[in-house]
Amino acid sequence: MITRFSIVTLILFILSIALVIRPISIPIRLPRLGRRKIPIDLTTTPPAIIAILWASQCLGPTQIRDGIVGTDGVKPYNILILFFSLAYMAITLDISGILQASAFWVSNKGGSNGWRLYIYFYLMLTSLSVFLGNDPVILSGTVFLVYYTTATELEPMPWLISEFAAANTASMVLFVGNPTNVVVCEGFAINNVAFTAYTILPFLACNVVCFLALALQFRDKKHIPRKLRTTGKLDPRSVLRDPGGALVGSLILGTCLVVIIIVSFFKIDVWKISLPFAVAKLIFDFTWDHYRFVTGKLHHHNHSSDTKQDVNVDDDDPDPMYTQIQRATTSPTGEGPHRKETFGSNARTLNETLTSSQDPNRSSSPSPSKLSGSSEVVEIFPNSRRRLRATHARLAAHFPTFFTALPRLPFALVPFAFSQFILIEALQHQGWIDVFAHWLSIASQGQIHSSIWLIGVIGVVMCNVAGTNIGATILLTKVVRAAPNFPSDSTRAAGIALAVASNIGAVSFTFSASLAGLLWRGILIQKGIDIRQTQFAFWNLLPILFMTGAGLAIVSAEMAVLY
Repeated sequence: MITRFSIVTLILFILSIALVIRPISIPIRLPRLGRRKIPIDLTTTPPAIIAILWASQCLGPTQIRDGIVGTDGVKPYNILILFFSLAYMAITLDISGILQASAFWVSNKGGSNGWRLYIYFYLMLTSLSVFLGNDPVILSGTVFLVYYTTATELEPMPWLISEFAAANTASMVLFVGNPTNVVVCEGFAINNVAFTAYTILPFLACNVVCFLALALQFRDKKHIPRKLRTTGKLDPRSVLRDPGGALVGSLILGTCLVVIIIVSFFKIDVWKISLPFAVAKLIFDFTWDHYRFVTGKLHHHNHSSDTKQDVNVDDDDPDPMYTQIQRATTSPTGEGPHRKETFGSNARTLNETLTSSQDPNRSSSPSPSKLSGSSEVVEIFPNSRRRLRATHARLAAHFPTFFTALPRLPFALVPFAFSQFILIEALQHQGWIDVFAHWLSIASQGQIHSSIWLIGVIGVVMCNVAGTNIGATILLTKVVRAAPNFPSDSTRAAGIALAVASNIGAVSFTFSASLAGLLWRGILIQKGIDIRQTQFAFWNLLPILFMTGAGLAIVSAEMAVLY
């Protein structure tokens, strides 16, 4: 029964979604600290809404506990431990330079042929995202493409949109590729290997039609020229900062994925597998960095671009990737002064923003004097803060891998994910999940194919209007599981459709459709590339339409064969 508490809960849930999509800041002035801005965004809004709901008795301790421990086979802590374990291994592998080296190698293979290089980059980003997930690929791929398109005077939009689409589409293949995949596997009791068997064909279809859509809308020469202005080769080894770390990191991550797939047949929580591998990688990182430090093999410039704001680095020491691209795109005779001037004027900006793009908190936290504009602002505990900064600088120079990876871990996901689970439990407690489930049962009539298309299309839309794809996946999983008179085969079909929708739904109309979208946009803003929301939606419209149709059609075909 819907009560006044139910209405309040739904209104506050919608409010939390709106503030995640459109965050705001509330300026306040504090004594001795000057003016500050309190962010009302993805990390602060859901916990605040939960506190309000608890105070108004719309939810209780039981719902909060269920949102953390989990119900119906979905364990939030399992998902987060798994995701952070894999994220640490993938990010430290990226820090070794292996992704940048791969980009250099592919660039050399593509040569000066614009479309061939465009295809090669699309295939490389897709392949890397299948195994590493979308976040590490977006972190390194976006930086490389910004440098590359600036140096060659290319329009960045086609390359950046292609990267974003490829990374998010490929994350549907393995259940560890996206937190939403783990929600689907646990919520619908789908075996990890079976998940890949279900999603591999929809992925291939989505990947192909997505590229066709991109090629169609970027077919004009002004977007992708037939011939690129390149005059040299890029050296992959110059950006491979740590070959030993890259080798060991690849082995550890690969072995972890294989073991997870094997033990999935024995009903073992996957975090019990991924966490020991992550700890082993952490121990290796400390040991290996210490060995290189004491033997003098750890060159400071190898990590200068990642720790520039923590360690005293000369501003004239450019990023190795930037240096190589600049050298390859400047002719020996000195021709192309415009390109050279472009890099010369932006070199410091690009190098400074590389670190801030990996740790948004640094760039988004101006000094107190800048915030207040007053000389009365006093820094709290200046001596202690100075000592902490000095200690951090020494440790970052000694153990650069860990201290570079730490700020890049998605810590904002922890309060957000738990809050989403708790808010969904609140909706269920107030009867809304049963209402939505009843509507689904009426609309689909429990039929397999109608369930696929309903959940698939609604899933894509809700990724944009439900905060992120994580919130949409949790909500729709609960709704499908609660649907009355819903056959098991229709439930399984709806789960696979939701897995496809939650991944391709990121390639959609709002940046907040996924955490990867927010990360991608943040990096671009810090590098001086401002892609407006309308531009993002416009260039993603055709790919998402193609992928939704192709992906759900393949899921329907699979279910027609199986059932």
